[in-house]
Amino acid sequence: MSTLHEDSGPAGPGGPVRAPQNVAGGLVLVALAALALWLTRDLDQGTLNSMGPAMLPRWLAIAVGLSGLALLAFAFIKQGDALERWNLRGPVFVIGGILAFALTIRPFSMGGFTTPGLGLLFAGPLAIIIGGYATPEVRLRDLVVLSLSLTPFCMVLFGDLLNLPIPVFPQALTGLFPPDWSQKAVLRATAAIMAVAALIVFFVTRGRRRGPVDVADHSGRI
Repeated sequence: MSTLHEDSGPAGPGGPVRAPQNVAGGLVLVALAALALWLTRDLDQGTLNSMGPAMLPRWLAIAVGLSGLALLAFAFIKQGDALERWNLRGPVFVIGGILAFALTIRPFSMGGFTTPGLGLLFAGPLAIIIGGYATPEVRLRDLVVLSLSLTPFCMVLFGDLLNLPIPVFPQALTGLFPPDWSQKAVLRATAAIMAVAALIVFFVTRGRRRGPVDVADHSGRI
């Protein structure tokens, strides 16, 4: 007579670590938080009434570090997945987007080569589009709409509401607006133009994408 044993779930790894993926993720988040805190160590944090350039990145780094510590704690408490084989596509494009943002938002000199300071207006969409290719399910249309929507939000948040010293425009575009406009007026107008462009791209490309599908559906009906 044989005895049947019911499967109670996937077997976890041996030892005290019950979720190796959480350990790896937690260590990466803690390392990123430590790096951000070290890079912003010389920046002024300011106060809630007058925020300095280190206020947002420093507290964001603290939140990321606490999230990493939480993942590490749960790795010893709750059963999780084992480590899988890594795909280099994600890290390569994410790091590439970060580097593209860092090299284009301000002028960067290396030897005799100097990158143009494009400001957040161009550095933001460039970083979003490059980083979006980290997934194989990427669609350029969605990335363009996202970049044209998220960048003006960041422009208004950091440059207008928080008054942070973040370069927004290339120097070549400063003469396109009336000379009597203030910097915030130019920023708001540019953000509005980008938001409208995002809506136009969304609706125009959605109509083109749905056209062939509708034709196929109608042609398949009897």
